[in-house]
Amino acid sequence: MNNPTAPAEHLLLLASDFTRHNDALPRLQLAGPSPATALTHQTAFTQHLADSALHIVDVLNAQRMYHSPAIRTVYARVRQLAHLATDAADHLLDAVDILDDTRTGSPVHEAGPLLTSQQALGEAGSRLTLVRDLTALGAQDAVTTAELFVTERRRRGVDPLHQPPALSPTQDAALRAVARGEVTITDDKPFIRSDDLRVSISTIRSLESRGLVAREPCRLWLQDERVHLTTDGYRSLAAAFGRPRPPAPTTRPASRPVAPPGHAATR
Repeated sequence: MNNPTAPAEHLLLLASDFTRHNDALPRLQLAGPSPATALTHQTAFTQHLADSALHIVDVLNAQRMYHSPAIRTVYARVRQLAHLATDAADHLLDAVDILDDTRTGSPVHEAGPLLTSQQALGEAGSRLTLVRDLTALGAQDAVTTAELFVTERRRRGVDPLHQPPALSPTQDAALRAVARGEVTITDDKPFIRSDDLRVSISTIRSLESRGLVAREPCRLWLQDERVHLTTDGYRSLAAAFGRPRPPAPTTRPASRPVAPPGHAATR
């Protein structure tokens, strides 16, 4: 029997890998002793993103389903993620070629002038900027696509095999923020890359205790840990898509101040 949320779970895993990829980019030291080697290692992971996205197409093809406009959009978005990652890998390889050609005294372009080492680093850096731009929204797009897929399948009467855990509104919001790659921790204090969301360390710990998220060392500057979904987290969030969201916490209206007793007005 098909797993109705398998494509969504793979998309959530892809979102985590996009986050890991993007976290590693700022650490690439083009001015270091072996910039071409560092770029080559990064290229392998970037190409892995493209391969994972293409594998999701195969997972989608294994599902027996009507290809509604929403499902066709899911296919298009997954293929777009594959193309973005492939283009990013090509830019990294281009940067490697520029550095290698300059090191060996070859012109970067046929019949073109030789680049100085500084010029080559600048050209490689511009390719790295393109890579950052291409993959910056990969995690967010993968999560959005996962939710679109499950929501459409629910609309067609196909329910996930796994029942999502009961979460408070705060826990639900935090789990989704983790999936989008928005949660890091420094000095045991969460940092959320969102202006309209606040998450406490107690919320993160509650999700950890339920096996839905886990921390990893974060490669971003000034950040200690990155919070990622676990395997149970992928499954649980995928199963929660398309369901009514937990109601937002309500606050009681502030009571009106009571005027201090005074003397009754007299005519």
